[in-house]
Amino acid sequence: MNFHTRKWVKPEDLNANGTLFGGSLLRWVDEEAAIYAIVQLGNQKVVTKFISEINFVSSARQGDIIELGITATEFGRTSITLTCEVRNKITRKSILTIDKLVFVNLGEDGQPKPHGKTEITYIKDQFND
Repeated sequence: MNFHTRKWVKPEDLNANGTLFGGSLLRWVDEEAAIYAIVQLGNQKVVTKFISEINFVSSARQGDIIELGITATEFGRTSITLTCEVRNKITRKSILTIDKLVFVNLGEDGQPKPHGKTEITYIKDQFND
């Protein structure tokens, strides 16, 4: 799993218990996963179709730096399935895991559209030297 996106937990991200609000974390995960799907499918028109069980493993507190890791696990005809882990950047302690996030590739008409992808594309492979 590649961990690229980092977030700094700030006071506005906290719940009444002084820990990271789950809704803030899920917003970050959905946004990062959508960006990952867009890059992989080469199309800015993708939508979240499904998110499996969300497992909150531990808490993050103000000042923590967390990192989000996303990896593609399956390519359907019009969809891409991802897995996600969020962890503390310094301690590497897991904060959240999601086994399955499914995004659907859309055409200009807003309907599912085949994407033709079958494997993960890495940024370094998208450019010729």
